[in-house]
Amino acid sequence: MNTVTEQDYRASARRTLTLESHAIAALIERLDAAFDHACQLLLQCEGRVVVTGMGKSGHIARKIAATLASTGTPAFFVHPGEASHGDLGMITSRDVVLALSNSGETAEVTALLPLLKRMGTPLVSMTGRPGSSLACHAEAHLDTAVAREACPLDLAPTTSTTAALAMGDALAVALLEARGFTAEDFALSHPGGSLGRRLLLKVEDLMHHGERLPRVALGSPLRDALLEITRQGLGFTCVIDETGHLAGIYTDGDLRRTLDRHDDLHHLRVDDVMTHGGKTIRPSLLAAEAVKIMEDNRITALAVVDDEGRPVGALHMHDLLASGVI
Repeated sequence: MNTVTEQDYRASARRTLTLESHAIAALIERLDAAFDHACQLLLQCEGRVVVTGMGKSGHIARKIAATLASTGTPAFFVHPGEASHGDLGMITSRDVVLALSNSGETAEVTALLPLLKRMGTPLVSMTGRPGSSLACHAEAHLDTAVAREACPLDLAPTTSTTAALAMGDALAVALLEARGFTAEDFALSHPGGSLGRRLLLKVEDLMHHGERLPRVALGSPLRDALLEITRQGLGFTCVIDETGHLAGIYTDGDLRRTLDRHDDLHHLRVDDVMTHGGKTIRPSLLAAEAVKIMEDNRITALAVVDDEGRPVGALHMHDLLASGVI
């Protein structure tokens, strides 16, 4: 058994990462009009982008299909072996097929070529051999050739799959930018993820309103404000003037300052000790914007007001945490 040191592990890792980084860098120099044509075919596709590949290339193809689908290009993966046994029915002439094969001669993939030609389905290939059968039959070929695999035997797909994955990302991002795909678009296809929650949830979706809105009238005894804060449990109360507009807020922090400055609280009115105005937010704004206001001002709650400055809700940091916005 060979004796391997920690230095040997790191040396192997550095060699692998160096080979793979060089392979990706080499792709940049080989980008040409074929990449532009591939992008145009995928962008003009009226159906779906069907991504296929066998073995390790198949794993990369699945990831490319997922990336395309989540960035504005409808796509799905079809196993080439299953395609020859019925799944070819998933593919139509309105689709575009993106086929991956490092050799460009994978039997299960090349078997689809005459069928795709007969259907008139455009083909984009991604191979390491520009002269291969798959490359020659494609409308656009993306050259992902590598000098050698990171595997010391130069056998296991390592560098080649990394290069193919990077080229897939390059395609997806180029299409994303061409479509004008936005973060909001991304969130719509990821409503269950943290990004979706940050981008889709608005203040009005999370705020406390109606009977849950803490409020006291301007001129109320301080005792009433303290009871309202305790009753609602949000750490503050809105103070409202006679026209229904927000005059100020009174918070737990204000109470601590009141105790430091006043020996007798019985005769104080909320007007005497409240924070005039206070930090507010509109209900139609994103909840993520409320997070920023709270973090920038080191506060834990906000009054939500309408366009005329009337309180319509209250938002606490706990609501943002519970929703997954932060």
